[in-house]
Order: sequence, then C-alpha cells, then structure tokens
Amino acid sequence: MRDEFHGKSAIVTGGGTGIGRAISIALAKRGAAVAVVYSQSEHEALETTELITGNGGRAIALKADVANESAVQAMTLAAVDAFGGIDYLVNNAGITRQLRFDDLDAISDETWDTLIAVNVKGTFHCCRAAAPYLRENPGSAIVNIGSIAGETGYGSSLPYAVSKSAVHGLTKSLARALAPAIRVNCVAPGAVATRWWAGNEEKMRMLAGSLALQRVSTPEDIAETALMLLKAESMTGQIIKVENGQTL
Repeated sequence: MRDEFHGKSAIVTGGGTGIGRAISIALAKRGAAVAVVYSQSEHEALETTELITGNGGRAIALKADVANESAVQAMTLAAVDAFGGIDYLVNNAGITRQLRFDDLDAISDETWDTLIAVNVKGTFHCCRAAAPYLRENPGSAIVNIGSIAGETGYGSSLPYAVSKSAVHGLTKSLARALAPAIRVNCVAPGAVATRWWAGNEEKMRMLAGSLALQRVSTPEDIAETALMLLKAESMTGQIIKVENGQTL
C-alpha cells in the first residue's frame, strides 16, 4: 500500500491544516507528489511540506485564494510545471462562521458572499482550472470535501450548511460534465476534531447529536475515505458520509 499513488501528483487546497493536512500527508506517504495549497496559513503549509519532504516525499507549498479565479489558474499552472501534470484534485479549502441558527438577522450579505465565494465558487474554480490537465491522465479524479451540514441543513451556521449543500450538488453536476475522463466524488464529514471547533467543543457535540459510534472523527479518518474515493474507479457523483452514525 505504501506506493499505491507512486508516480501520481495531487493538488490539495487548504492542504496545510486539519483535514487537508491529513490528506496531503496520507497521499505523500503512499507515493504521490503533493501541492499543498494555502491562502492564509503559510506557516502550517510550509510545516506540512517540510514534514513530507523530511520523510522522503515530494511536496511544494503554493499560495492561492480559491475565490480568486486568476490565483487558482496560476496555482494550477505552478503545480503542473512542478510535477509535469495533475492526477488528482482535492477541494478541501473552506470557511465558516459560527452563528446561531435562530437569529436570521445576524446573517449579513457579507457572510453569504464570502462563504459562497470560497466554498462553492472556489471549488468550481479549482475544478475548471484542473480539468484540462486531469483529462490527460487516465484514472484522474476529484474529491470535494462537503459536510454533513449539507445533508442535514444544520451546522456551524445557516449559510455554511447551504454552501455545503451546494458543494454536494456541484459534485453531482461535475460528475456528469467531466465524465468519462474524470471521476468526481465528495466526502461529507460529520463532527471532526479540528481547529475550526476550538472553543466551540460544546456546540460541536450538540450538533453531532447522538453518535452511534460514540466518537468524533479525526482528520485522518476523513483522509482515509478521500484516498479511497481517489482510487475507486467505479464511483462518481457520490456523496459519502463519514459521520460516526450521526444521521442513522
């Protein structure tokens, strides 16, 4: 299993922290060259790439705000130049706002615009920029990181839940648009112990409800499923829930 991604290359947005970091490291451990894309977390992205290269892997850190289409295009070209092509794209970059669900007046247009621009349009920008290069490599795939909030309609905030529902819909539409050359799937995590929930652990437990497995996922749990989807040649357009039985 060590070299199952040997000779492959991947772009992982939001790749320096949390779930993205776990995916970047997991890919590199299995032989892939990884472009660790960050917007603000430069220190963490460099730490991630240094960890990978220090263990004999290949990785570069690239800066791009996924909401900025020209920045995404430049980042994609840089990854292609560094690795000679792209086999996989993992759209993990995303943001949220912690807002009460019953306070509609607290939701500003700025919140809507920012979350949609990053979570939805940013995912599309990356897919569109990468598609011509992914088409050149047999077995290429995209994995989007959605959220169980996109299924239940309930999460850190109402605009966040709606934005992730849109990512799930975008996954299905892109699976049709890019078939048969490129597979597109989505992981919908439930509660995951990341820095997003620092200081809001009680709210996370409340949102998680009654978990059949009585545990909160780790970033590595999500990475395992993401890598499975990258390799699953018979799957496209699927939303795979990783939520410890939250929605049973």
